[in-house]
Amino acid sequence: MVRAVIDTNVLLVANGSHEDISDECRKRCIERLLAQKLRGKTVIDDCFHILREYQKKTHPNQPKGVGDVFLKWLLQNQRNGSHVEQVTITEVEANRYEEFPDEELEASFDPPDRKFVAVSNAHPEKPTILQAADCKWLDWWEALADHDVKVEFLCPDDACRFYTAKFPDNAPPSLPT
Repeated sequence: MVRAVIDTNVLLVANGSHEDISDECRKRCIERLLAQKLRGKTVIDDCFHILREYQKKTHPNQPKGVGDVFLKWLLQNQRNGSHVEQVTITEVEANRYEEFPDEELEASFDPPDRKFVAVSNAHPEKPTILQAADCKWLDWWEALADHDVKVEFLCPDDACRFYTAKFPDNAPPSLPT
């Protein structure tokens, strides 16, 4: 059983709500969400930080896309240990968590994304964080790996393309193997 923490952008890409994303990326996100429902365990926090963000950015009561349907399923199964595991994270101030593994990295980390790292790090098995195409994670994954927090880029080509466009003066990013 594959445990995963799922960044919101995976749901958004699966819904078709991300501009300039490749068809292949959307297909991968859809396939991964469907597989997660069938044979995975989704890891969330017990304070509903992740679920609240999903709800703000999707439409679970009016399912239109695969991400919306996944959220509705997750809401229905949030207490079903066969499909969902919850961990406790401690918010010390807005978007800052005691469970974030690296204080220096946290300072440069996108505040809304910190909860995904805190959830992964708080879980005893440190499940992989699924990332679609948020290119900022390309600057963070190596430092996270030093703390045994893994990031899986479902759409590495799209993430690299966005990175190059957003940070043209930076060297091309490396990807986890």
